[in-house]
Amino acid sequence: MLRAEALIPVRMQRVAIVAPREVLRETLVEIAEAGCVEIDRIDDGGPGAPGSATRRLRPARTEAESAVLSARPPDLDALERAGRTDLLAGEAQLEERLAGTVQHGAVAALGGWCPTAEVPPTAERIAGAGGALVPLPVPRGIDPPTMLRSTGAMRRSFTPLVRTYGTVPYADLDPTLPAGIVYVLMFGVMFGDAGHGALLLLAGLLLRLGRPRRLASFRALWPFVTGAGLAATLAGVAYGEFFGPTGVLPVLWLNPLDEPVRLLATAVGLGAALLVLAYGAGAINRWRENGAASALYAASGIAGSALFVGLALTAGAVYLGRAGLALTGAAIALVGLVLAGYGLYATTGGGLGGAAQTGVQLFDVVVRMGSNVVSFARLAAFGLTHAALGSIVWEGTTGLAGIGGAALVAAVVVFVVGNALAFALEALIAGVQALRLEFYELFSRLFESQGRPFRPWHLPVQHTEVTQ
Repeated sequence: MLRAEALIPVRMQRVAIVAPREVLRETLVEIAEAGCVEIDRIDDGGPGAPGSATRRLRPARTEAESAVLSARPPDLDALERAGRTDLLAGEAQLEERLAGTVQHGAVAALGGWCPTAEVPPTAERIAGAGGALVPLPVPRGIDPPTMLRSTGAMRRSFTPLVRTYGTVPYADLDPTLPAGIVYVLMFGVMFGDAGHGALLLLAGLLLRLGRPRRLASFRALWPFVTGAGLAATLAGVAYGEFFGPTGVLPVLWLNPLDEPVRLLATAVGLGAALLVLAYGAGAINRWRENGAASALYAASGIAGSALFVGLALTAGAVYLGRAGLALTGAAIALVGLVLAGYGLYATTGGGLGGAAQTGVQLFDVVVRMGSNVVSFARLAAFGLTHAALGSIVWEGTTGLAGIGGAALVAAVVVFVVGNALAFALEALIAGVQALRLEFYELFSRLFESQGRPFRPWHLPVQHTEVTQ
């Protein structure tokens, strides 16, 4: 079971790095080696002093592969003669941080951000160098940088899905795990074939083992690939598909080609359920961002949730012929419409112009709700496409096999090549379409703004002196 803290970004603490000027460099070396503090920087072009590491690095016209910081103040002339652009780059980064120093008498200070849990050990570490890490209150109107949690292989494999969309605002919920689970679920519905899913499971296992070696850099994605394979396998079992309608598996739920309407209705229903969850998370985000009023009146908050649920209840009640339930749904939708209208009108200039603008925006909100629900029909559409391709390949295979003789070889070729093409094509399409649904239909309700990623200053430190 998920703990509440697992659903929010890492808590950040505003800090000040304070040290006597004579030990400021040693203090910053400890900060760089710890790698858990983001130091405020002033983009003024660096110190620009003649003979500085920054100036010496520019004429080299080469960029160090990785910057390294010397534990002791180095001889810049010796570094330049030795061609140690890595150490020069490290000194240049140090100079950039020093540009933001505030000095008062013999004491210098720098501002920054540090994960709350890392403040005590980092403070203890730099105390040995003569510095101090002082917690500060967060300035009003400034949002801390965002750092998503990276504990667990599954969370790490799903993180690129969220980062591709953007940086989660610091106040918002961390959607990494739910977003990853929803993605593989939608992928599986569209890629429903137990044989193809088993191949993805095998691919995930090989990635876990670091095979092949040239794909070792993708090893962290093995839970993602395995999850997608498992979802596709389960959907294939439900559809009775194993490398097409081969008859190896019985149909446990429905055959997509025989019951497309039922599959379509299920896809739309699944989409509606996911949208309800997205609206709920959006309401929590609006509350955490700007308080109860923002959550109540936002089209992606409580107002939008009420409008969507009310319209869904009304549509379902009309279909079922339940007049009482339809009236209840209409009342809920009306409340949501009024709340959303009030929130939208408050952002206009008022008057008749503001009312007209609000009306247009409300109409757009309602229309987009309908189009968003219908958009999930693509889950069924591409599931049907996958089943149709599998059926074509299987019919061609059985047709050639029925001829006998040399045609059996051709049947094997058609089966193998056809499934390979169907696998590659449908995996690409299902992956793209699941990503589109995730971003445009779900994430658009969760996030109304972008956060700023946490970028701690981290450099390896060289404790030996440079020899010419």
